[in-house]
Amino acid sequence: MPPDWPGWASAGLALIGFGWCLWTWLHGGGAFTVSWVPSLDLQLSFDFDGLAALYSLLACGVGALVFWYGTGYLTLHLRHQNRPARERWRFWPWMLLFAVSMVGLASTQDLVLLFVFFDVTAICSYFLIGFDRDEAKARRAALMALLITVATAVALLIAAVLLYASYGTFSIPELLERVEPGTTTTVAAVLLAVAALTKSAQVPLHFWLPKAMAAPTPVSAYLHSAAMVAAGVLVLGRVHPLLARSEAVLTGLLVVGLASVVVGGVLALGQDVLKQVLAYSTISQYGYIVMLYGIGGGTAAGAAAFYVLAHGLAKSALFMTAGAVTTATGEDRLSHLGGLARRRPLLAVAAAIAAANLAGLPLTAGFFKDELFFEAAAEAGPVWAAAAVLAAALTLAYIGRFWLLLFLGPTRTEPSATPVSLTAPVVVLAALGVLGGLVPQLLSGLAADAAAVTNGAPVSVSPAYHLDARPANLMALCAWTLGAAILAASRLRNPVSRAVARAGERAGPLRGYTRGLRALARLSGAVHQREVRDFRSSIAAVLVPAGALTALAFAVTPTVGQYAVGVVRGVDWLVLPLLGLVIIAALATARVGARVGMVVALSVVGFALATVYALIAAPDIALVAVLVETMITLIFIAAFNRLPRSAPGRDGTGKVAVLPRGERDHHRRNVFAGCVAGLAAFATVWGFLSAPTSAPGVAGEYVARTPSAHGEDVVTVIITDFRGLDTLGEITVLLIAAVGVATLLRRGRLW
Repeated sequence: MPPDWPGWASAGLALIGFGWCLWTWLHGGGAFTVSWVPSLDLQLSFDFDGLAALYSLLACGVGALVFWYGTGYLTLHLRHQNRPARERWRFWPWMLLFAVSMVGLASTQDLVLLFVFFDVTAICSYFLIGFDRDEAKARRAALMALLITVATAVALLIAAVLLYASYGTFSIPELLERVEPGTTTTVAAVLLAVAALTKSAQVPLHFWLPKAMAAPTPVSAYLHSAAMVAAGVLVLGRVHPLLARSEAVLTGLLVVGLASVVVGGVLALGQDVLKQVLAYSTISQYGYIVMLYGIGGGTAAGAAAFYVLAHGLAKSALFMTAGAVTTATGEDRLSHLGGLARRRPLLAVAAAIAAANLAGLPLTAGFFKDELFFEAAAEAGPVWAAAAVLAAALTLAYIGRFWLLLFLGPTRTEPSATPVSLTAPVVVLAALGVLGGLVPQLLSGLAADAAAVTNGAPVSVSPAYHLDARPANLMALCAWTLGAAILAASRLRNPVSRAVARAGERAGPLRGYTRGLRALARLSGAVHQREVRDFRSSIAAVLVPAGALTALAFAVTPTVGQYAVGVVRGVDWLVLPLLGLVIIAALATARVGARVGMVVALSVVGFALATVYALIAAPDIALVAVLVETMITLIFIAAFNRLPRSAPGRDGTGKVAVLPRGERDHHRRNVFAGCVAGLAAFATVWGFLSAPTSAPGVAGEYVARTPSAHGEDVVTVIITDFRGLDTLGEITVLLIAAVGVATLLRRGRLW
């Protein structure tokens, strides 16, 4: 298989992006704003502040290493599946777009633009998780991730609309200055939190993330450390000053974060598949960050920012370790592996450092993420301090189990040779983790800048080693002791983890999602079957719901004084009889059995309306209506001439046939559908005519601009110039239809 040039190009671009982001941050950042949709106050507004720098550097830096890893992994992956090298072009553009969308999401300052980038990450993840499209589990996992994250992302858009309606702007900085505590702010904050927490796979909408492990390992490594899942906590960090206006929302973040820490940690303890252990670990680790945002304050904001950095370095390395082991051995279960430290000593050491980084052991950056976490939890009170100790203990237990079962013990499977690119990125990330542990100031400055954005005020992040009995150190010792005890107590640990997993399978959110999806599929099938039964049912499927929604709108909207009855005068005495004739002709069209009678009655409707247009001083519309009705009448007569002689509703002798009971019921349903749609249209039109809008129309503008379009007839100018593209599209549709009809006529297949 040829070299992976798209992969190397993607890695190079990510590295260039990392260099640009680092240079921009070191030089004070920068802002960029340009009008997008002025009428809606939408702007393409970006600001490379501390929070943007943190996530952009993570997306580009970790991205460059993951892409480097992917050049070797993807080649072997495609070779093992006997797939051509051109499949790379279905992979790397989405990975690169993933990185770009994360940089855009991190730096945007407009809520609507935030929603756009938020959804772009979901679209990228859909195509990447489903990269192995021949595998059913990959397709299902991709669809699940898309449905859950995109459906809940709508909550973000609704929150943006609510805030705009109350404060008149989509700009995040302006909103953070204007918002005040209240019901609207609380509702908007809850909606924002729901969208963000779902993206970060927090309980109870966490189940999509383990299923997403059907993706190739580079996708998992990037998705969990710097992209998709990180997007949720990024949004929380960006809008946190708004969330902090409601104590109920902060309490909710604390509860959801703690539940995610415990559920993810306990389930990770019992997993056998390598990537499943790390997936549940991600749920638990981002629960730490959500807890910190729930605690609030400068200390917690600094701890959350530092935690994101340390976790990104560790988790990406561990996922790439899992992928390297699976590629070399063909096994992905801990029970089938072991003893790899003797066969892959460099990978074992690098993975040990990454695991120590995640577990918060000394001499790694992870030690300081836990130190800051413990300090923030201790400030929140003894309950949250105890929860923090339990969280850290679970992390040490499940990641220790992961590394011990993978690299120690007897060798169950002999590894084969693998490219250097599957090991070197893990070594680089491990070295960065140690460097962050020896010189934490390399990360603390970036974390402090990011935390200042989240906190809305300057934050000091000063991690250091302290050999004393301060609370953070004592909590760390307690966490290590408890974690070692959990790791050693396998007879107690494994049954608890399995029991929690069984309870989740029986009554957890995944079961509800599956049942809900099946119920929607059955409902959709039933509606579709009824809708496509015949042409009338297809029309009714549009008109009846529209009528019902109109009735609902009228039921919840004040209508007093909205319906006025005018005075009949002048030309109205001619218009009213014509409209009465239209009503009679319309009823005749529906009731008459003879085909020619239907056509004549229908033409009466059209020509009568054309006369009405002429009487109310609309000669152009009247002329068009006459031409249209003439053409329709001729076309119907020509079409009916090709049909069997027996008219609908009559037998071969010309006598009226008696309709069976089922058809009579069907006829009643048609009458009901027509009445619903007609009444809804009547009420709507009457309401609009009774209370016309006071806003100026566009007619005057069209008339005033007609000379500039080099025309004298305003209708012609509208069709050819103002709506030229629309008209061209309509002409194209007509040409395609004409070609299709001509082809069928030539082949004798139309009749």
